[in-house]
Amino acid sequence: MPFGPLIAFLAHAVAISFSGVLAPGPVTAVTVGMGPRNRHAGALVAVGHGIVEFPLMVLIVLGVGQVFKIPAVRVGIALAGGAMLVWMGLGMLREARKPAEVQPAAAQRGPILTGIVLSIGNPYFLMWWATVGLALAVRAVALGLVAFVLFAILHWLCDLVWLEALSWTSFKGSRLMGARSQRIMMLVCGAALVVFGCLFAIDAVRGLIDLLG
Repeated sequence: MPFGPLIAFLAHAVAISFSGVLAPGPVTAVTVGMGPRNRHAGALVAVGHGIVEFPLMVLIVLGVGQVFKIPAVRVGIALAGGAMLVWMGLGMLREARKPAEVQPAAAQRGPILTGIVLSIGNPYFLMWWATVGLALAVRAVALGLVAFVLFAILHWLCDLVWLEALSWTSFKGSRLMGARSQRIMMLVCGAALVVFGCLFAIDAVRGLIDLLG
């Protein structure tokens, strides 16, 4: 396998991966919200994300990505994902209103499970893999198995580095700003999840109208 083309492809893939990772979304919001209670929440969310993403990469290459382009499937995923995000956002809003001494117990919520749920219920994540991700994965396969494995690992590491940086910054910031600022951060992140969930649901309703029309 030529070394030059491999390095060029991996650099290209990392640049594209980071462009997707840095885009604000539900995973960003929930990571910032969990950060004040767990400085490594981002890494754990990334682990949950990877549990979904690694098998999905293989399935996408095998042709399953075409399923996510089916309008009915996209509507179903958007509805389910929107409902889940609204539920999680409302939970964060309720949690932010609890007394400070009650909050540490809530910190035991599983960020790994959260990463899994947010990945499965995010139609934009699935569509990214059915389009941009598929194109990158196909190029990686063309370069060989080693290229595909390296691409998969580096793509996930982009998520890991960014999410861990977010939770660490959130953790440090909350310690400097105090309990009141921590509650405000939780309220903002919870509201963001509700907004994202509503946007998913609106997209789903529009898609459903198009299907029925």
